Amino acid sequence: MSRPEPLSECDRPSAAVGASRRRFLAIAAIFATTLPALASRVLGEVTGTTSKGAPLDDSGQPRRLRRWTMVIDLRSCDGCQSEQKPPQCTAACIQGHYVPEPMQWLQVYERPISGGGTQFVPTPCQHCQNAPCVNVCPVGATFATPEGTVLIDQQRCIGCRMCMAACPYDRRFFNWGDPVRPPETAFLTYSPENQFGAPRGTVMKCDFCPDEARAGSLPFCVRGCPQGALWWGDLEEDIATNGKEVIVLSRFLADHDAFRLKEHLGTESRVHYIPGHGERIGRSPYRRGRLATRWPWKALKGATAWKRSGR
Repeated sequence: MSRPEPLSECDRPSAAVGASRRRFLAIAAIFATTLPALASRVLGEVTGTTSKGAPLDDSGQPRRLRRWTMVIDLRSCDGCQSEQKPPQCTAACIQGHYVPEPMQWLQVYERPISGGGTQFVPTPCQHCQNAPCVNVCPVGATFATPEGTVLIDQQRCIGCRMCMAACPYDRRFFNWGDPVRPPETAFLTYSPENQFGAPRGTVMKCDFCPDEARAGSLPFCVRGCPQGALWWGDLEEDIATNGKEVIVLSRFLADHDAFRLKEHLGTESRVHYIPGHGERIGRSPYRRGRLATRWPWKALKGATAWKRSGR
């Protein structure tokens, strides 16, 4: 192989050109390393967060993020049959979020247990940390927050229902109609954190009531449970409460053999269950049936109901 011909004098770059090129590369390197950090700092000052999404305190330092979780103690759940009412966690969720019929964002299933008999299992959205719904949404309408809640931006949702097909817990609902408008909703505005006013043709679900938590309240379902079976907690602070008692979360889960639904799927659910069938409040596992869920605005003008299709 022959060597390339040497450059002639007129082909060689001058020393000035070489110096200019080196100077340009040095300046470019400085901008490449400083601009992202500067942009991140400016963005954090505008939005009140760090580049990793952590909120800032009053001094501008990152605050510890909450890691919201729910614990459902099945030993204390009888589907509210001892109260002679439909499940009150479901009723509180429906009333607090103005959930349209027939949606039950937190549905109480009666399912068989090994050895015979049944148990009641309240089932909200599991707020998975490896969420199949987030992974398949083609437009980013379903997203996970830094605190671990999985929300839906209905103003971005295109109603493709891929998230519904991907959810292994059947905890997503298609909105076939216009939202109910009780008088008390006159001044409510839409937000992914409360979903009221979500347009027809979008998907809705349990949102873990992040707006209630931010205001210092427990989720509607926790406040509505008459037996204290639902606990709301923070994995970061290792604490939880049902509104009556406060527990050390990790110890409570370990001491009572807590489990999560369909753990083999690797979804990393934020909802934990304590095994049981209502024995703490005297329920026999062989006592079957529960009262049907009701919607308080069923007779309101403009309220519509539909059947879930294909689920």
